[in-house]
Amino acid sequence: MKKITLSVCAVMATLALLASGLVGCSQGEDAESLLVYSGAGMRKPMDEVAVAFQEKYGVEVTYNYAGSQALLSQMEITQMGDAYMPGETYYIEVAVEKGYVDADSQEMICYHIPVITVPKGNPGNITCLEDMANDGVKLVWGDPEVAAIGRTGKGILERAGLYEEVWPNVVSTLPTMNEVMIMIAMGQADGTINWWDTVKAVEDIEVIQIPPAQNAIEVVPIGVTTFTEYPETARKFVDFCASEEGKAIFEKHGFVGYPNSLYES
Repeated sequence: MKKITLSVCAVMATLALLASGLVGCSQGEDAESLLVYSGAGMRKPMDEVAVAFQEKYGVEVTYNYAGSQALLSQMEITQMGDAYMPGETYYIEVAVEKGYVDADSQEMICYHIPVITVPKGNPGNITCLEDMANDGVKLVWGDPEVAAIGRTGKGILERAGLYEEVWPNVVSTLPTMNEVMIMIAMGQADGTINWWDTVKAVEDIEVIQIPPAQNAIEVVPIGVTTFTEYPETARKFVDFCASEEGKAIFEKHGFVGYPNSLYES
């Protein structure tokens, strides 16, 4: 029931944005504003991208921030909006398969690098994935059915053969990585797996790198929706995100720009 309520609230918020006129009707060739569905973990760079894009093209950008799966569900219901940026390629592949995103419009922007995240002082004494299974350790996790980091983190445990041992220590799952980060920073849990770009600059959090052989580096994509009323303007926004100027904004906020040979298999 909680998950259904969250989805309904998010959809109602999206419809409210559309009704308020933030997303224009098709009354000309160029949009005055765009609605972009973005994973919550990209909020800081995407807010700055919106400012730079408006300065360059005169088009306002409004975001709907949520977990990648939650955004996909909203698009399925509303059939509105102009671009989709989930936290990993899996979700945009699903969107393409369902016919919500134009496959030819996709661009890869940056990397999401999973890391073990613990509160300052590491009270649970977690030094590796195996330690997350220790007795008495309390973990908080991104909801695997809603958040990209939750799905990715669960997959890391499964591939390491640790899921059955670790998952009983998960005391709470949350829809976005930002909420997970807050709980860790407040010391309400001993650890989690989160994105490095989000947590590495947070003072009350410590980061433990996951060995490459155990890790799952994800790529953040973006694409134009098939139901946008302004495909040319939406494509300009996607191209701007993928440009040197756009990627520089992501790198400023701690992301590693795509492509990078260190993260290519």
